[in-house]
Amino acid sequence: MKIAIPKETRGGETRVATSPDMVKKLVQTGAQVVIEAGAGDHCKITDTAFTEAGAFVAPDAKETYADAEVVLKVRGPMTNEEGTDELSFMDPNSILIGLLSPLQNRASILTYAKFGLTSFSMELLPRISRAQSMDVLSSQSNLAGYKAVIDAAEEFGRAFPMMMTAAGTIAPAKVLVLGAGVAGLQAIATAKRLGAVVSAFDVRPAVKEQVESLGAKFIEVADTGGQDAETTGGYAKEMSDDYKKQQSKLIHETLKTQDIVITTALIPGKPAPELIPGYMLEDMKGGSIIVDLAVEAGGNCPLSEIDKVTVKQGVTLVGHSNMPARIPVDSSALLARNLVNFLTPMIDTESGKLSIDWEDEIISGTLTTRGGEVVHPMLKDEV
Repeated sequence: MKIAIPKETRGGETRVATSPDMVKKLVQTGAQVVIEAGAGDHCKITDTAFTEAGAFVAPDAKETYADAEVVLKVRGPMTNEEGTDELSFMDPNSILIGLLSPLQNRASILTYAKFGLTSFSMELLPRISRAQSMDVLSSQSNLAGYKAVIDAAEEFGRAFPMMMTAAGTIAPAKVLVLGAGVAGLQAIATAKRLGAVVSAFDVRPAVKEQVESLGAKFIEVADTGGQDAETTGGYAKEMSDDYKKQQSKLIHETLKTQDIVITTALIPGKPAPELIPGYMLEDMKGGSIIVDLAVEAGGNCPLSEIDKVTVKQGVTLVGHSNMPARIPVDSSALLARNLVNFLTPMIDTESGKLSIDWEDEIISGTLTTRGGEVVHPMLKDEV
């Protein structure tokens, strides 16, 4: 069985879908691993390192994809409509595994189906204990939360911790984190380690204990109206209009005292909730920072601009997209392990060939296209 790992072609994508350690694990299953030359350049992984781990290095994408039974990618392959037709190099009978963004890129998913690919979108992985080692959203969001604080510190122009010196005392930075999922919790932990005074808001009361365990103050709307704020998968739900009014007032008042705001709020398959309307910036401190991790989904602040750092009404808005790609060495290492943990149960240990249990909830939960059709329940009706 040939497993192909091509170089990523989408703009700004610096990650690679494997690592030398994971190549060794795949080779041990009896697979032939072929990696496109230069695929690991951004991650400080040389072609020689992959070769020493047991992989073959192909000179270009065409040779990398040729006759591959499985393709591991960070992002979905580009289609002809997107300018670079990666599908033309692939075998229609191959299996594609990666971060395909199916809810945001429905047209591409339909193209994969028409081409004949069997594809698995790792973002759709069921949140069950057995799948934790495969959870790409957690591994990548964790690093995104860390990097968001580091980017904020770079733009801030001041120190984070309280410092008492002979020349006077420096007050600690005040950091507000909106959304206490994986990215938010890591942002809280990182800001605390740097010495900031941290507060956090989330619609889910269940995360209060986690926030406070990290040393942050939990800010909450007193009356949720009995609403369940969490999906069965652990994600935040969209709340009622009355709740949103109370939430907006609470956030507005809190923003007035903060130096840095990290926003992480997302609703799967929908635009990011607007948490910081433009008028709220008028009441923020001059020189404040907002790092908007939801910018790719429209932004928690509508004034954020994707892939730009802008200053509006005296507030610096940081809108870097694809935050994990800004620290590609570690994000690639974790992603590679997630992908191998997902793939290896599909490989028969005796024959070294694929043996997929299509009834397994991890398989059915991530299966996006098969047999020329879009098959995932969240997608097929709309398509």
